[in-house]
Parts: sequence; structure tokens; C-alpha cells
Amino acid sequence: MNVTQQYLLDTYRAAQHGTPYPPAPGGPSTPSLRPLLRALPRRWARATPPGRSGPTPPSSSQSSRST
Repeated sequence: MNVTQQYLLDTYRAAQHGTPYPPAPGGPSTPSLRPLLRALPRRWARATPPGRSGPTPPSSSQSSRST
């Protein structure tokens, strides 16, 4: 379910229950969150110890078992 579908479902439920509608996706909070979201990858990169590139996914040779 994407953001638009969730918003439409929440709006429908609010109409059925007589409660206020939820805020539209991409509303006033988006511009204030954008700098934070841009800074997160840089913070993660600084948190990685020297000599490591961060978490690595498991290799395919470990996940396939030959019997």
C-alpha cells in the first residue's frame, strides 16, 4: 500500500467515524524533514568504524546449501 492509498483509506475511515481528516501526504512537515533526511546518510557514514564499509548483506554462497 502506498502513501496515497493509505491516505484515502484514513480519510474514508475518518468520514465514517465523524473524526477530522488526516493531513494530506507531503504537507507542511515535508520541507522541515528534508534537511534531516539528507543528513542521515552522512551520520551513518561517520558512525561506521574506520576500515569497514558498513553492514554487508549475506553472501549467496552461504544461503544456498548443497547436499
